[in-house]
Amino acid sequence: MPLVVYILGLAVFSIGTSELMVAGMMETLSEAFGITIGQVGHLISYFAFGVMLGGPVLTYVFLKLKVPYRPTLLALLAAYVLVQGFSAFISDHAILIAVRLIIGVLCAGCLSLSLATSMALVPIENRPRAAAVVIGGFMVSNVFGVPLATIINQHWGWRVSFGLVALLVLVCLVVLVRTLPNVGGGKGGLNMAEELQAFKKLAYWKACATSCLILGASFAAFSYFVPILTSVTGFTMQVVPIILMLYGAANLVGNMITGRLAYRHSLTIMVTGLTVLSLSLIGMALLAQYAWLAVAFVILIGLSGVPMNPAMMARIVSVAHPGPLVNAVHTSVINIGLGGGTFLAGMAISAGYEFRVALWIGAGLAVLGLLSILPYLRRRQEGWH
Repeated sequence: MPLVVYILGLAVFSIGTSELMVAGMMETLSEAFGITIGQVGHLISYFAFGVMLGGPVLTYVFLKLKVPYRPTLLALLAAYVLVQGFSAFISDHAILIAVRLIIGVLCAGCLSLSLATSMALVPIENRPRAAAVVIGGFMVSNVFGVPLATIINQHWGWRVSFGLVALLVLVCLVVLVRTLPNVGGGKGGLNMAEELQAFKKLAYWKACATSCLILGASFAAFSYFVPILTSVTGFTMQVVPIILMLYGAANLVGNMITGRLAYRHSLTIMVTGLTVLSLSLIGMALLAQYAWLAVAFVILIGLSGVPMNPAMMARIVSVAHPGPLVNAVHTSVINIGLGGGTFLAGMAISAGYEFRVALWIGAGLAVLGLLSILPYLRRRQEGWH
């Protein structure tokens, strides 16, 4: 695998960290901007909504115009560095909201082109591995990026955490300027007929709805793990990053397992995953005051929530032509879930409910996700049509 593919994965790792790092510094940002913990959680939602808006639009533009990957990706990364770096100097909440939306749009473009570039750099038989390296950057950001950002925030403040993310993307950009070869846009352009046929299928939108609920359930809880673990369970902030690392490691392990089984057993994975996720969220909502049980539930949520992504993708492939716009719209719907779940939980917390309400909202979304796929169990053969 070319070294440049791993550099792209590192850039995506940095971008993934910037999306979720807010979850580890809620109290600090609440005090700095004079807002509630629930409003701080909304900053994750705004980023996700930016990805949701930017994904399909930028993917369509890239494909339609057949843009050259190298200069376009470098320009997007440069813009990302500038906007993320600017965010470290903001003192106004409204401006920070706008910046988070812009960063989300840039994230969508960087991720789309990083995937396309990585696959263009390797032979066709190695393209899944190249894509896995890039997507793996997002997965690893949960394991190391968010906990490290939390630790940095504890010692040097949130501005340093924001600035270091921009610096890491800048380092990746400098390396890519020197190492990234010229690769062109895709051949043949965008086949609108095939793409539009997918959007006419009810099975596709059912798959998107379930994916939305899964991510909504997972991130309604994850976004507020830190205040739950400190205020309800009683952990110190020095211990919380370790627990976040356990959650991220569970994401990786779960993804490795489901990645091997998703193609043939996507329905089984999703039924099992949503059942475990629902029970874990309910269990943590009821028993979060007990330290070891809380940690156990965090790990179970990490194993069962986000790692259903390979099964979600397998379902999309089975019901629709897996074109760029089909995948981009699915990713956007996922981010509706990510941002929407976090936003709902934040609204409830801002309304005066205790932090556990985030877990109950997550559990409700997970149960709805489970109900959405139970009808498929009545069929003799596994299938999503």
